[in-house]
Amino acid sequence: MTSFDFVEGKLSAVFFDVDFTLIYPGPTFQGEGYQRFCASYGMDVDPACYATAVRQASSVLDAVQEHIYDDDIFVRYIARIIEEMGGRGERVIECASHIYEEWAACHHFKLYDDVEPALRALSAAGLKIGLISNTHRSLSTFGADFALAGLIDGAISSAEHGYMKPHPSIFEAGLKLLDVAAADAVMVGDSLAHDVQGAIAVGMRGVLVHRSTDPAPDAGVPVIGSLMELLPLLARVT
Repeated sequence: MTSFDFVEGKLSAVFFDVDFTLIYPGPTFQGEGYQRFCASYGMDVDPACYATAVRQASSVLDAVQEHIYDDDIFVRYIARIIEEMGGRGERVIECASHIYEEWAACHHFKLYDDVEPALRALSAAGLKIGLISNTHRSLSTFGADFALAGLIDGAISSAEHGYMKPHPSIFEAGLKLLDVAAADAVMVGDSLAHDVQGAIAVGMRGVLVHRSTDPAPDAGVPVIGSLMELLPLLARVT
């Protein structure tokens, strides 16, 4: 794990990505869940292909140039997952739209075990906590939905804002929401391109969350495997 120094100012806020940083999908959005969705639309898919299908479908999101939030982007992404799992036919998009709609429901997701204690430690240290997420899920009740009441100082979703990470405006909106300067803030997320590099482009610092057992990438920024590593890391730069 590498460290970094703040050139100016004092760290006053930590922003988090949401999906795959704070929460992860439950069975509804795993291989067998996709199989059930697809079966209801008359398609037979192989749940064993799910992980590979997700990796293949990521190119749909990576190809987005303008970073304007559009439901169709995510429907096409889900449709690609279905197709990579073997789904075919004229109902692929209809099924993908249904899955996309369900993605907005918090009860389909689970909180990583390290999130609650890590956020409580950050809050106790006097740091503001914000959320910046590429989602159509309402984040206004995120704290209550995941037993984090009182820990979230502000949240912004790309569907509400209109632009997705890594567009600079969504990070700037988050900073304005918490009334902090970019130099005094850190963005924590699982995507190097969307979360970390997007934040760095507006003058924030970035920390990459790498929960996988695969070797961590050479990201050029601090890489952590658990959010419990975050406060000790940040304590060295405050």
